[in-house]
Amino acid sequence: MNEKAFEPDWLSAPGGTILDAIEERGMSSKELAALLGYSIDKTEKLIAGKETITRDVAALLAEHVGGVVKFWLSRERNYRSEVARLQTAGNIIAGKAWLDELPLKDMQKFGWVPQHASVEENVASCLNFFGVRNVQEWRSQYSQFLSLVSFRTSPTHKSEPGAVIAWLRYGELKSEAIACGAWNAASFERSLISMRRLTRKKDPSIFIPELRKLCAENGVALVVARGPAGCRASGATRFLSNRKAMILSSFRHLADDQFWFTFFHEAGHLLMHGQKSIFLEDGSEVSLKEEHEANLFSQNILIPPESRAEFMSLKPNKDSIIKFAVKIGISRGIVVGQLQHQRRIEPSQLNFLKRRYDVEDLNKLT
Repeated sequence: MNEKAFEPDWLSAPGGTILDAIEERGMSSKELAALLGYSIDKTEKLIAGKETITRDVAALLAEHVGGVVKFWLSRERNYRSEVARLQTAGNIIAGKAWLDELPLKDMQKFGWVPQHASVEENVASCLNFFGVRNVQEWRSQYSQFLSLVSFRTSPTHKSEPGAVIAWLRYGELKSEAIACGAWNAASFERSLISMRRLTRKKDPSIFIPELRKLCAENGVALVVARGPAGCRASGATRFLSNRKAMILSSFRHLADDQFWFTFFHEAGHLLMHGQKSIFLEDGSEVSLKEEHEANLFSQNILIPPESRAEFMSLKPNKDSIIKFAVKIGISRGIVVGQLQHQRRIEPSQLNFLKRRYDVEDLNKLT
């Protein structure tokens, strides 16, 4: 038997060639094991491609099965090379498909990950961003993560999972860099009075640092980060440890009423709903008991129960709203937003009383 007689298929393990050869000789795998000095189990691994053909094994095969040493070594080398090539190609294909799930352009634009020309480099930088070794690990780790996410009721739009995960991950990374005291629920709740006063301040570059400081003193890292394409979240809350929580805000709606309602909504989650859940304020039509409770919490912070009757009887005009806002110590935009939420006025009415934020100014706060 010579080298050409085998006509090997490099995509199959050398064991396939061994089986063909011993069948031609009328030899069983048990007899082959005896000739090689192998156990049956080791011989089966050799045939399955799980055992490497070394020079000594190649010599035994040449002697008892056929071919020459050079052939068996070449067969082994080419097979391993082809397997590696196919694995690399498969990884590239899988990696490219994974990148398509992520808001890569925005992640690069926002400076979350560096920009590279090749798929391999972009995959590597994204894996590093998420703190995982490969795409399979990412899917395993973050599919479980997403199963914990709770969505607030909203009539329109739906976020893309990859975009939401990227935004949440960025929030986690930024939170790690914020020095905080230990989580103190009672102190945090007391500080909400001081936080509420900040609603009267117009400039985010002034009130966000003050709000962040108050949060940090009580074990909460406040992160402001706009959402990438596909992420429609306005806020998110989770405990990073039993000593530190995160509130993540996107300023998605660029209006004071939306920002402050979402912030106190998230604060309500921290105070009422324990440390195991993740809450995401997104555009999904899922209503949970916890979301309803957090909504009521935020409403009662912004419009205290003792002022509720007066609020509900307000005349829907500029002067009445401004006077009421000054009286209870909140921004007039919040009063408008709450009137709209209660359907006392139309969503299109009196929006000029709301404060609007500039996205470029907010980017400086991230």
